Parts: sequence; C-alpha cells; structure tokens
Amino acid sequence: MANVRSIRTHIKSVESTRKITRSMKMVSAAKLKRTQQAMNALRPYADAAEQMLVRLAAEPAAKENPFLAPREKKHVLYVLLVGNRGLCGVYNTALLKFMEGLAEREERDFSVLVVGRWGRDLIAAMKLPLTETIDKLSDAPSAEESAALTEKLKALYLSGEADEIVFVYERYYSALRQEPERKRLLPIDIPETAEEKEYILEPDGKALLDKLVGLYLDAAVYSLLLEARTGEHTARMTAMTAATDNTEQLLETLRLELNHARQSAITKEITEIVGGANALKDAKEGKRA
Repeated sequence: MANVRSIRTHIKSVESTRKITRSMKMVSAAKLKRTQQAMNALRPYADAAEQMLVRLAAEPAAKENPFLAPREKKHVLYVLLVGNRGLCGVYNTALLKFMEGLAEREERDFSVLVVGRWGRDLIAAMKLPLTETIDKLSDAPSAEESAALTEKLKALYLSGEADEIVFVYERYYSALRQEPERKRLLPIDIPETAEEKEYILEPDGKALLDKLVGLYLDAAVYSLLLEARTGEHTARMTAMTAATDNTEQLLETLRLELNHARQSAITKEITEIVGGANALKDAKEGKRA
C-alpha cells in the first residue's frame, strides 16, 4: 500500500503541474494574439514609411538630417531585447549566446542597453558593459512605451553618446522558428540604389524629411518590440504545449503503474487470505487426527 500511496501522490503532483502548464499556454496564446495583430497592423505603415524615406533620401536636405548624415562610428550601443520571463525554451539563452558572440567580435567601444526583465543575474555574469536595464516594458508593448524608448535612443545618438545603435533580438519567422538577429537603427540605412528623382515638396524638403524620419524611427522601434514579444509568446506557448504533452504521457505511465500496484496488492492480500485459511484448515484437521 505504501507504493500505491506514493504513486497517487506523484499523480496529484503531475496533475497540478499540468494545470499550470495549460494555464500558461492559454495566457501565452492570448498575449500572442494581441502582439501578432498589432505587428501585422503596423507592418504596412512601417513599410510605407521606409519606402517614402528611400525615395526622398537623394534630396539635398537628407545630408542635413543628423539621423541620415554619415558619421564616424566610434561607440556602438547594442539594444538587447530579452523576454520578460523564462519558461520559453531556448528563446532567451540563444539570444544571450548571440549577444556574447557579437561582444567578442566587436573591436570598437560599445555598451549594452537591456530591455526586458529576464535573466539579470545571467546577463550580469557575462560582464557586458551595461548602461541601463529597462524592465517596465509590458508583454504587449504599446505605442506610448515604444515612443518613450525611441526618444531615449534618439537623444543618446544626438548627444554623441552613441554613434551607432543596433538592436539585438529574436526575429520572428513563424510559430516554429525564431532566430537571433541584429538590425541597425541609427544611422538610418539608405540603399545605394535609391533613385534620384525630382519631387515637389510642401512645405519644404527639410521639414517633410525631418517629419518622415521621426515617423520611420517610431515605426521601426515599435515593429522590433512587437516582433520580439511575438517570438517570446510563441516560444513560451510551444514550450508549455510540449510540457503539457509530457505530463499527459507521464500521467498515463503512472496510472498504469498504479493499476499494477493495486493488482499486486490485491493478489498479495488474496494470497495471504488463502494461506491463512489453509493454515487454519490444516490446524483443525490436525486436532481431529
């Protein structure tokens, strides 16, 4: 009976774990839906802003814009987008490994700004030159949160504290594929194939270009935040699905063990009863003799 009780205790523990993993899967699925919808809604706007910027990049006013003008890249700021929590497979650890590789290969001065709550101790152990950790970004980032981060990065760039700003994040390809990647935010990359055309610009080229650059940066940062969070929720949902499936398999195995243990216990009891009855019968027959 001791074995039966231990198996029952184990089953209750696994059932509790299954409830947790199921709940986390459902929560991640709900968050994923919100971030994915926002990401898909933003994508046409971000693409349009980038296309317009490319078209106007050949304008003389582009050379006057500090975010478009080339500069010597003495100091690089890496913006590392980690998750807000763990239990999402290799999502965060793969990202840290990728960041570690970038740091080892970087020959210029650099610093790292971390966005996300996960892995403070692990990141600190890497001994990266951290400047700040922004841990108040929500699981479904809003446009206001993104705009605040964009303004901070623009200020760092304009002040000269950073000559190049690079995002390090998990790029979202599909529900089963997210890969660490780097993407430069500033200075803005303009393709060399940008066509030089004459446009009639109102009110003037500089004002329009300055406004367009601001819209492009807002959309670019927001798009990256949403993509990173979408990947995090997808990875966690996948991990919790696998964990739930594993608990189902374990419960099936434990129930079989429980049935075998019960049968063994019953067989043992029957054997003891039959043995006792036979012993009693033998004792009575011995007295008669």
